[in-house]
Amino acid sequence: MASRFWEFALGACALMLIGEGLLPFLSPSAWRAVFEKALRFSDGQIRFLGLASLLAGLSILLFFLS
Repeated sequence: MASRFWEFALGACALMLIGEGLLPFLSPSAWRAVFEKALRFSDGQIRFLGLASLLAGLSILLFFLS
């Protein structure tokens, strides 16, 4: 059971890294523009985006596990 968890966790990390690498690979200028805009966000806006991302991920995970 534990090895199955690690296979799943490593697969999820691999997919995350693939997704994170797509934009900088395909369009470095757009990636740079996104980060320049993100630097101007307030702490509250960043926290809200983090919370929304966390809740979306948990929802998707619960949907697929049930």
